[in-house]
Amino acid sequence: MQTLNINGKAVEVQAEPDTPLLWVLRGELHLTGTKFGCGMALCGACTVHLDGDPVRSCVTPISAVGARNITTIEGLQGREAEALKAAWTALDVVQCGYCQSGQLMSACALLQKTPKPSDADIDAAMAGNICRCGTYPRIRAAIHQAAGK
Repeated sequence: MQTLNINGKAVEVQAEPDTPLLWVLRGELHLTGTKFGCGMALCGACTVHLDGDPVRSCVTPISAVGARNITTIEGLQGREAEALKAAWTALDVVQCGYCQSGQLMSACALLQKTPKPSDADIDAAMAGNICRCGTYPRIRAAIHQAAGK
């Protein structure tokens, strides 16, 4: 048994230390907003926050998490998160939606560290998030709109 701090709550999980955090979130805890995409940390669909920093949960073993705070899309909140969700809706960012939880997690981490990001800041922060529908221009516009609130 290992205790993980997920979305502000201590949760006991039973998994091997090398089990990827993604499988614990989805399989054991049924937090299915975090998606499986590639399994190699290349697409960003599995992005969660670990003490506020975006990480790829598909390659993060639970042994590497320790007592740090994990935030999933289900627990994403705060001023930046609410501004991003409103901008995502206002600009109709989502097409198929599969990548969007990872996109929002990365965008929120960006705004928390860089409240007024440039296009270059956005490109760097979002580079590891793939959108097969190609909504990148709307994602960038939504981040700028959220930063203005």
